[in-house]
Amino acid sequence: MIAAHNINKSYGALHVLRDITLEINQGEVVTIVGPSGAGKTTLLQILGTLDRPDSGTLRYGDTDVSQLKDKEMARFRNQHIGFVFQAHHLLPELTALENICVPALIKGLPMEEAKTRAMELMQFMKIDHRASHKPAAMSGGEQQRVAVARALINNPMAILADEPSGNLDTQHARELHQLFFTLREQYRQTFVIVTHNEELAAMSDRRIVIRDGSNQ
Repeated sequence: MIAAHNINKSYGALHVLRDITLEINQGEVVTIVGPSGAGKTTLLQILGTLDRPDSGTLRYGDTDVSQLKDKEMARFRNQHIGFVFQAHHLLPELTALENICVPALIKGLPMEEAKTRAMELMQFMKIDHRASHKPAAMSGGEQQRVAVARALINNPMAILADEPSGNLDTQHARELHQLFFTLREQYRQTFVIVTHNEELAAMSDRRIVIRDGSNQ
């Protein structure tokens, strides 16, 4: 479903990724692991079309996204890829419900349809009682569930997550990890997760180990 072939990326003289080739199937929960500085986040950014490789190809299904122009790529990203970051990146002036709706509104979904979809996700994740709360009034675990719901609202082909439980305590981290697998079972959702969390890596269907810019 996601196929990357011979991905290379350098920043100046620093060769960060070297001939990365990998495939991720629909419904897989895959973790990307390896030492700090190995290139994990750079790889995730390229898989998420947030950055372009210097060479190589990236396909989502039948779409060669590496050939898309910037506006086409931004549209593809909004419609087909969800993101969850360590720091949540919720808009502080918006409520939880409004934050979740943002990608759907960018896609062009009418507000009422976006709110209905957002509430369905919040109910599924048992945070609907926080719909009218702004991020500052929610716990870290609740904020991260809002971020996951936001990533899901456009029914993406894949959700990419960068250290999603890095700011959570042990209990909330475990709850978040279990949520990923529940969402996989419920929605056949694909997850690609950069993590240092050994417990999450052990739970995943498959690990991709990045070391010195190469996958092993």
